[in-house]
Amino acid sequence: MEQKPYIKKQLHELLYRALETERGDINIYKTALSCAQNEDLKGEWEKYLKNTQKHEHVLLKVFEDLGLDPEAVTPGREVVAHIGQSLVTAMKMASARGSAETAQLVAGECVLLAQTKNHQNWELIGHLAGIGKGKETGTLKAAFESVEQEEHYHLYHTEGFSREWGCRSSVREPCTSPQ
Repeated sequence: MEQKPYIKKQLHELLYRALETERGDINIYKTALSCAQNEDLKGEWEKYLKNTQKHEHVLLKVFEDLGLDPEAVTPGREVVAHIGQSLVTAMKMASARGSAETAQLVAGECVLLAQTKNHQNWELIGHLAGIGKGKETGTLKAAFESVEQEEHYHLYHTEGFSREWGCRSSVREPCTSPQ
């Protein structure tokens, strides 16, 4: 069964937003690294940055396979770029106006926001690969499978960091569950 034109258009828009998200995340990680004080956190974010650069290349391969222009501008893509740049700006503001601890905390929150969007993109790509019937299905499935585990890891570890460091920052000690 051939995909309907509006479904293909929605899929392509998702891919454009996903590519822009990856590109924005590269800048977000670079900025977050400049805010990181904790060496373990720096190591994690350096690893995530490398993974994100790889994920950008995976998407570029999808674009090539599907005959899409990776530089085409779409309304959704412009919005994603704006949000990514806003997160970079927020980290720079925190770094310039607050303590190093605050800048690291803001960076963690910005990374969490970015990773949540990124994870959602890949979950949607994986879902479409699972239910699709068009020629794109194999390409999407291969792309999803190549990044799925890293995307889960990034999101869940970033959530943990934000929870742990957010509590430390506000009460000066690790959080514990109320008893």
